[in-house]
Amino acid sequence: MTEQATRTEHDSMGPVEVPADALYAAQTARAVQNFPISGQRVPAPIIHALALVKSVAAGVNAELGVLDPGIAQAIAAAADEVVAGRHDDHFPIDVYQTGSGTSTNMNVNEVVARLATLARGGEKVHPNDHVNYGQSSNDTFPTAIRIASVRLVHEELLPALEHLEAALRERAEAFADVVKAGRTHLMDAVPVTLGQEFLGYARQVELARRRITETAALAAELPLGGTAAGTGLNAHPEFAPRVIAEISRRTGLEFTEATDHFEAQSTQDALVALSGSLRVTAVSLTKICNDLRWMGSGPRAGLGELHLPDLQPGSSIMPGKVNPVIPEAVLMVCARVIGNDATMTVGGASGSFELNVMLPVMGLAMTESISLLASSSRLLADRCVSGLEADVERCRELAESSSAIVTPLNRYIGYEAAAAVAKQSLAERRTIRDVVIARGHVERGELTLEQLDEALDVLKMTRPHQQG
Repeated sequence: MTEQATRTEHDSMGPVEVPADALYAAQTARAVQNFPISGQRVPAPIIHALALVKSVAAGVNAELGVLDPGIAQAIAAAADEVVAGRHDDHFPIDVYQTGSGTSTNMNVNEVVARLATLARGGEKVHPNDHVNYGQSSNDTFPTAIRIASVRLVHEELLPALEHLEAALRERAEAFADVVKAGRTHLMDAVPVTLGQEFLGYARQVELARRRITETAALAAELPLGGTAAGTGLNAHPEFAPRVIAEISRRTGLEFTEATDHFEAQSTQDALVALSGSLRVTAVSLTKICNDLRWMGSGPRAGLGELHLPDLQPGSSIMPGKVNPVIPEAVLMVCARVIGNDATMTVGGASGSFELNVMLPVMGLAMTESISLLASSSRLLADRCVSGLEADVERCRELAESSSAIVTPLNRYIGYEAAAAVAKQSLAERRTIRDVVIARGHVERGELTLEQLDEALDVLKMTRPHQQG
């Protein structure tokens, strides 16, 4: 086995060997050695957001006269390459690392510094003195998490949820007059329409979008400018507002400086709140997917009210079996998002004095949840919801055979007599109409046949307040 070529780099602790072709330097190499835990790296969106901060910060520091313009230009150009994803392989540190994200902040500083040094013909650009000027891991890393999260929300998740909502509303319109048995406690209840159920699903997704939008706006308040402990030591007073304004311009999203830097660095309540809205979204999608699975169950021994698209064979041993694979996949995503929210909750509670110390794992959980919900929502819309077909006859059959349709007769014959009708109907497997007549309610003049037939119109039961 051939030994990998190395070069010697130095940091404040002394020399360390680094792979010869690596763009990073000593502190990154030490972190790789110190954290051989999961093999899972810090998510690329956070790396790219951190590099965006470095790019903009260099330009602002040059404008403020605290950084040489030539060095600043080289830093900005190098950082922009990282933002574009051109050097993703050079960020090898495990996500389970120092809780402040210092290792990854220095990884970005070192990669950008080396690229800038090479661009300047070997003239040294320092990762701390130049790339990290006016910054600390304690404000840049949580800033990067928030930038990445807010961007993913607006660029991926909200459009995906809007797409899913539209698909649900389209099916709701198509199913507007498909009457079916309602169910409460998994037991027969008064009739509803399939369209009414789907409008309920669409409203769940609409409210999810609203919650996520509102909490993302809170997460768009950035800690940048607080440096090490929230005081802003070593940063120019105009540094943070100028950098944040430029980040807003470059991303097309509205970011603001933290009202209180001690709050923004020592806690991550805004991220916990955003995660909470993702958890609620996962809960909503769980309800929707389970309903689809139940209504599509069968084809002989289940409810059989919906036909889900056939996508792939469902069994390695039972020929012809087809399963609800898309809802099942989305349900697993929802389980993961709910678990990630538990991580966010514990992480958010782990602020001590001036710093939260679970930032990397919070960034991982947050970006994963957003991305999973975005991709699975589109999948659910395109590969399942849009292809749903109702078995209209089966739906109506179950609605009309439900003893719960006796409910509108309460006003004519009373609750107790209606309950007796329902029990006799079930016991004798006779229709509600036949039993009402057999028990003499029409003969005694408690209601007419016309009133009986109108009361037992299952579609009309779904719209009791509509005329005609």
